Amino acid sequence: MVQITYVDAAGTPRTVKGEVGSTVMETAIRNNVPGIDAECGGACACATCHVYVAEDWAEAVGPAEPMEQDMLDFASDVRPSSRLSCQIRLKPELDGLTVTTPARQG
Repeated sequence: MVQITYVDAAGTPRTVKGEVGSTVMETAIRNNVPGIDAECGGACACATCHVYVAEDWAEAVGPAEPMEQDMLDFASDVRPSSRLSCQIRLKPELDGLTVTTPARQG
């Protein structure tokens, strides 16, 4: 299991555990984490699972692939740390990951 902390736009943290091999989005949905809509169910076909990866986790998470970068064009308030949570697959090295959800999705 990997521990992930989701911080909402108001700054409230919520820490949950996710299974290695699942995604940050799937873990949020399974744990009723607010702020991640995931309208396409993880198909990288929308931008409603947008998160900001904490700066100290950027290298471990890695950069967005070109298809994800294209989908981020549809997200609100995109920043250099923006990622789609459906594209971040959990691995043991991400234990303790922190992401923040934007004020609104889409």
